[in-house]
Amino acid sequence: MMARRKMSLNELSQKVGLTTVNLSILKTGKARGVRFATLEAICKVLECQPGDILEFKE
Repeated sequence: MMARRKMSLNELSQKVGLTTVNLSILKTGKARGVRFATLEAICKVLECQPGDILEFKE
């Protein structure tokens, strides 16, 4: 979604208010969870729905 919006990780982190390290952890799928407030902020900036950026893996 970031690529579609032509947005860098640094730019997204500034707009969302998270560190690039935390966003990188989310992006790589290494996070144990994500707060709804964080997900909402990311979706607002990227103008998308949560299902556009989340993926279920067993």
